Amino acid sequence: MKKIIVTTTINQPTEAINIYDSLRDWLLIVIGDLKTPKDYKLRNGIYFSPADQEKRFGFLSELIGWNCIQRRNIGFLLALDLGADYIATIDDDNIPLQNWGDVLIDKPISHIKYELSNICFDPLSVTEHRKLWHRGFPIQHLNNRSFIKKHDAVSKFDIQANFWNGDPDVDAICRMEHAPDVTFDSFIPFSSNKISPFNSQNTILSRKAIKDYFMFPGIGRMDDIWASFYLQSLGYRVVYCNSTVVQKRNLHDLTVDFNNEIIGYQKNVDLISDLYLEPLSISKYIPKSSFEAFKEYKRIVNTFGT
Repeated sequence: MKKIIVTTTINQPTEAINIYDSLRDWLLIVIGDLKTPKDYKLRNGIYFSPADQEKRFGFLSELIGWNCIQRRNIGFLLALDLGADYIATIDDDNIPLQNWGDVLIDKPISHIKYELSNICFDPLSVTEHRKLWHRGFPIQHLNNRSFIKKHDAVSKFDIQANFWNGDPDVDAICRMEHAPDVTFDSFIPFSSNKISPFNSQNTILSRKAIKDYFMFPGIGRMDDIWASFYLQSLGYRVVYCNSTVVQKRNLHDLTVDFNNEIIGYQKNVDLISDLYLEPLSISKYIPKSSFEAFKEYKRIVNTFGT
């Protein structure tokens, strides 16, 4: 089983990167950007420089643009080409815990399945930190996050969305209101019968799923969230699992974050409703250049075979 970590970096190696590149069972790929120091080096793993990206994936590189986290898509392609069975996408401000890297989705998982009538499931709503909500959950439904029933199940999944202690992945409104610093209690993995948000900061995807997973440029902080919605509309299933990192969040301006999330506050409900009917309706919600980048990504994926 070949396992590859993909992340992006603009600045010098963080404390987290120095840990990830020492994990023997995983190969680390770091995708550079224009602000990445030209003498950037890893102790282990692969650093894919801007020049490497231009040479190998020039047209896609142009469509994605520079100085953005969506360049991680190029890392996914490189991981696929290297034969990855499982790809972990991480942010470079996540410090791994001892349980990081356990792949649970290589076999059926015993879990709790929540069933609800609402259009979207908030994974934080069934934790002890229910006052918080996951980034990307439609804020119009914050007062309607209840489930109809839950039951034990055993299923196979393609996406393992691991949680995060410290500063969790919530939106700017939630962070402004609560300034969370949390530790999640250990829990049984769980899933839902409805589309739900998962992020690109601490998630493991199967080779099959990563071929359809694309972080859409041009839509602010909804890039990975809308990627998650689209992937689930194709029938891929996500299971939420225990925290495997502590996020020591890089410096953010919450007003800037809020502005970059407005597209989600405005359109998440309509987008999810449309995706239930037709996955490619995503094209109505993203810039034309973003959809062109997605098509180029898929074209390259198809050259890799199974």
